[in-house]
Amino acid sequence: MALLPQLPSPVTLGDQAYAAIREAIVTGALKRGEKVTERGLAESLSISATPVREALRRLEQDRLVERTGPRSVRIAQFGMDELREFTMMEDVLRALAARLAAEKSTAAQRREMSDCLDGADALRGRLHETDAGSDAERDLVLEIQELMRHFHQLVDQASGNATLVQMLRTVDAFGTEERRAGVLSEVRSERAKVVDERYRQHRVIFEAVAAGNGELAEELMRAHSHTSNTSRIATRFSN
Repeated sequence: MALLPQLPSPVTLGDQAYAAIREAIVTGALKRGEKVTERGLAESLSISATPVREALRRLEQDRLVERTGPRSVRIAQFGMDELREFTMMEDVLRALAARLAAEKSTAAQRREMSDCLDGADALRGRLHETDAGSDAERDLVLEIQELMRHFHQLVDQASGNATLVQMLRTVDAFGTEERRAGVLSEVRSERAKVVDERYRQHRVIFEAVAAGNGELAEELMRAHSHTSNTSRIATRFSN
């Protein structure tokens, strides 16, 4: 039998609700341990409860929410041991993605990575001219961090492995909020050093990817991920 062409998947309200609620969890708009209801989420999204119910079932499978009643859930929380295990998996997966990106990335993908880092570098220059402790400083740090997050997504996509990308999306959802808090906490004490070092780590990873050196890209990414996750765990359990 001849292979049939694949049909494009329509984006349903359930898909949109899933993406919106997941992003709210990842960014911390919905806090860990917070209780929410289907009706409350539906009202917030200006949709009916049915697509929200579908979205929550998917988020339960992702382990981002826990069912507390027929129509209510709690945003998932994790203890020290479980979070450590998530970070161990992330370190390995990100390192593998960097190795594959070095071996398989296209020139267009590498240009996009470079442009992302150049944007962060420009913001870094502005940061050094900003008053310490100001709202402007915080906003710039978060902008830089968002570009670094995007850089990781570009590396993941450049790995060319859909299964690996999906696994990274899952583990990434467990740590974005803590990562953001950790960077802001570090910046309060040593702004220039922290931002410059994080930027340098991303730049050398890119250089290894661009050079096609998979072994070095893997080594650098593993070290970077481990450092970032160690800081993240320390921030989470010091509060």
